[in-house]
Amino acid sequence: MPVKYIPYTPNTVEGQAVLDNITRTQRVLRYRENNEVYNRIKRGMPYYEVETVEQVGAASENIVLRGECISACAYLKEQNIKVDLVYIDPPFASGADYAKKVHIRKNPKLAEKIAKAEAELEMEELKAFEETMYGDIWKKEDYLNWMYENLQAIKSIMSDTASIYVHLDWNIGHYVKILMDEVFGQDHFLNEIIWSYDKWSAKSNTLQKNHDVIYFYSKNDEYLFNEVKEVTKNLEKKYKNGYSLGGGFGSDGLVVYDETKPKVKELINSGKYRVVYAKMEGKPISDVWRIPFINPVSNERVDYATQKPEKLLTRVLNTSSNKNMVIADFFGGSGVTAKVANELGRKFIHCDVGINSIQTVRDRLIAEKADFKILEVKDGVSLFRNPQQTMDKLGSLITGLQKKVEGVSKFWFGAINDSKLGVIPVYAPDLINSKQKVLDIPTINRIINQEIQNLTITVKKVIVYYIDIDDEKELRKFIKDNNATTVDIELKDLKNLLHETVVNDEVEFSLNNADSEYTIEIEKFVSDRLLQKIGAFNEKGNLQSLKNGKEFNPIEISEEGLELIELISLDCKNKEGEWFSSTEIKIDKLGYVITNGEKSKEFWNGKITTTEKPLRIKVRNISGDELIKDVE
Repeated sequence: MPVKYIPYTPNTVEGQAVLDNITRTQRVLRYRENNEVYNRIKRGMPYYEVETVEQVGAASENIVLRGECISACAYLKEQNIKVDLVYIDPPFASGADYAKKVHIRKNPKLAEKIAKAEAELEMEELKAFEETMYGDIWKKEDYLNWMYENLQAIKSIMSDTASIYVHLDWNIGHYVKILMDEVFGQDHFLNEIIWSYDKWSAKSNTLQKNHDVIYFYSKNDEYLFNEVKEVTKNLEKKYKNGYSLGGGFGSDGLVVYDETKPKVKELINSGKYRVVYAKMEGKPISDVWRIPFINPVSNERVDYATQKPEKLLTRVLNTSSNKNMVIADFFGGSGVTAKVANELGRKFIHCDVGINSIQTVRDRLIAEKADFKILEVKDGVSLFRNPQQTMDKLGSLITGLQKKVEGVSKFWFGAINDSKLGVIPVYAPDLINSKQKVLDIPTINRIINQEIQNLTITVKKVIVYYIDIDDEKELRKFIKDNNATTVDIELKDLKNLLHETVVNDEVEFSLNNADSEYTIEIEKFVSDRLLQKIGAFNEKGNLQSLKNGKEFNPIEISEEGLELIELISLDCKNKEGEWFSSTEIKIDKLGYVITNGEKSKEFWNGKITTTEKPLRIKVRNISGDELIKDVE
């Protein structure tokens, strides 16, 4: 349960409009759940306990927070933290699954041989498989209601002069603009920015789609805006008769020349030509930003599916913020907003629900020597790496659950076939959709008076899983008073099911102390989940090779299993609680070691060394699962 609910606005107005001013689009969109949206807005943002997971560097106001946008805003509001600029790059309701390519590392036992042979690993030789990071699959109505709540939450923690940039695409942007007109006001719409880029052409019977849209709004009439100009040349020169002495005309009509040439020097020294200096500042940028995608081989790339270029965020921050202002990104992804904010002397808040995002931005900021703390919203759900992977796994966790059972609609997660009771429909909240996390009277009312009665088969019982209950005593009383059917409704806590399924990795290591140094050598690492994933990958590859006749080279893991390790961190300060990384190494996908953010061309040898006595060790596998173990 949330600790409490925090109002979006200081005083919620009874009867305030919620999506009412877009009824003109009702023929296009059918908002079937407006009342539920209104009830949730009226109830407020769920505020959960927030735990400090790790402190990196010195104490600072910079925050990396794992949690949903609404819960993060509730925390910021409770802490009285105001944000001066918001950039968000939320899901685009595109219907796509975004995957992370998981690379198998090289066996460190072979590192010495590789180094001696001076073998250079080619990208094509790297063994990898993919894991879903999140599914951008939404019904349009659900997506827009979800976005509406997020926008309301974000607005509640923006400072009076703050601005917001919402990055979308051609698929959903125009719908979200209507919501932004309602939340921020049409008068506060400043620009529709077109991010134009080149990409490989795809065969299509329509024009190539080579742009995204970014909606730029202010919170109030007064807002910060810095005029940004595109500068092509810093210094231009011209002289009296316009004769070009080995140069050419600049874009502003001034003549550019090379004054180092002997002939130019002679003419200038003769006194016949008067030199005029003029600084060319360029022209103010327009609302069309032509910024290229990140080059696949660029050092900027961090192998994150939805990564945006730093130049794009640099322009946003330079336009709408100054030094020491607070910049927030509530769908932080690869962490580009936080990185650019840190480089430009701003404070940052990075928020994301996926553990891969938190780990990516953490490693990225450590390389930048940034100071920050990592927080986690304790909402009672033990997610795997993100809600999508949890939902994918959930079907196999509920014993006997079957999908697509005849007579059971899509509202239900599935059904169980019981020898005594027959078919038992099962409802489970969609963890990707935050509004379903709280089981309340409107949801139970829908189950009793609509979904049970719509079943085309006879059932004696239904099971309703929940994450949180608004008021359990009141809800059970509502079921008793209003369930006119003969169907028994059993409530089950989904958290219990999820907690029982968490299987940790295992690590074996030895500690040696010599010459004032402590060396930990990793002897064995086992990840059952990854081994199952690799087994499934190999099985699929073998089947495909039988069909198409092409040779398939399976992924092979050594007995030690060290190829499955991505990062090792040692805490020499705390025995428990908040993690402090005294020293750490990360193994990149080529097998090279990154020590405390510093890249090298050294291969990992299976060891990590520190001058202080280590108290705890943290091992992260290549998919992002982390294991913490006492050293002694």
